[in-house]
Amino acid sequence: MEEKSFVDPRPPFAGLGAKAPETLFGALPTPCYILDEACLLQNGRLLAGLSERTGCKILLAQKAFSNYDLYPLLSPYLAGTEASGLYEARLGREEMPGGEVHVFSAAYRKDEFEELLLYADHIVFNSPRQLARFGPRAKAAGKSVGLRVNPRCSTQEGHALYDPCAPGSRLGVTRAAWDAAMTPELVSLLDGLHFHTLCEQDADALEVTLAAVERDFGDVLARMKWLNMGGGHHITRPGYRIGLLEKCIRAAREKWGVQVYLEPGEACALNAGYLAARVLDFVENGGITTAILDASAACHMPDVLEMPYRPPLYGDGEGDGYPFSYRLAGPTCLSGDVIGDYRFASPLKENQLLLFGDMAIYTTCKNNTFNGMPLPAIFLWKVNHSLLPLASFGYTDFKERLGSGRPLSFSGGSSESAQLDPGFGKK
Repeated sequence: MEEKSFVDPRPPFAGLGAKAPETLFGALPTPCYILDEACLLQNGRLLAGLSERTGCKILLAQKAFSNYDLYPLLSPYLAGTEASGLYEARLGREEMPGGEVHVFSAAYRKDEFEELLLYADHIVFNSPRQLARFGPRAKAAGKSVGLRVNPRCSTQEGHALYDPCAPGSRLGVTRAAWDAAMTPELVSLLDGLHFHTLCEQDADALEVTLAAVERDFGDVLARMKWLNMGGGHHITRPGYRIGLLEKCIRAAREKWGVQVYLEPGEACALNAGYLAARVLDFVENGGITTAILDASAACHMPDVLEMPYRPPLYGDGEGDGYPFSYRLAGPTCLSGDVIGDYRFASPLKENQLLLFGDMAIYTTCKNNTFNGMPLPAIFLWKVNHSLLPLASFGYTDFKERLGSGRPLSFSGGSSESAQLDPGFGKK
């Protein structure tokens, strides 16, 4: 029988109470991101409860949420951070200094590895070749060394872009590759195994995956100190089967005697942020009314196009009570800069404030300035409902990504080579 645990009942806009977005956020410049302190705290408490009940350690995957001003808020509930490379590892070490720093990269660079050793506690490799090249150095530096495995178990239909177990995947070592390349010397370097196969999924997908991991690597796990089950666990989503997750964690700990790690990104900041935008104009074509906003899917919510998915919107509904239909789109030149189709109880108006939900994840850390679009400012909506500005951006932020601004002399086709400062690119 599945164990019962606390289930988070929050919909994306529950934190607003009965107040309208214009009342709460109407004075803010748009577009802007608003991070919800109360929801972040609630997510943290849910994750901490899981850790306390099972003994697992939970890391913040910074690829999804890296607003480091909020790390002190989350750090009491987490064991540390997970990084995908040098800069995220440094950010985790500097901004969550009491926590562990775990790093996984599909391949490490020789010119960065020594610096990486300054920040990382756990270093996970993606191949026997990388383990052979860098593993002894990591071990000599006192780091815990791991290898990512691929259990060849796809639980996502039609989402190859996000499926690390898709045919031909470059991520993780299959058992066949292990048997072909892992010598006793390489195995002796390992402290743990890592797998990451899920994306926004429930614990039933983990249960299936864990059986595949046991099938392919159960004999290896018996000799390991830890098992990292990766991310993609939607732990803080309403209705998530957290009891089944706890069962999976306890089974792994009892079967192999390992410390279990989870490294969710979305679960740490799920439903804990908003993107506020205003309507600029309306365009009619082929029976479709498109509202052009000052926010862009391509620039400010890129996962809307990459996943793709339709983000929640305050005031959107279905049925006879919502007779006014609009396609919401951004102002860039990309024809596909479309957020989605939505229905409203009353007609939209020019300059009306719209509020998208679940915008704390894969937004501020992934946005861009295509078309010269400004980056949205970032605010924190505190528990006492005051608004604290965290960051703002302007023309200089756009320009300085593209050049130095220093006067250049051009050779006009001469074969003369420019001499680079040895420190160039090493800020």
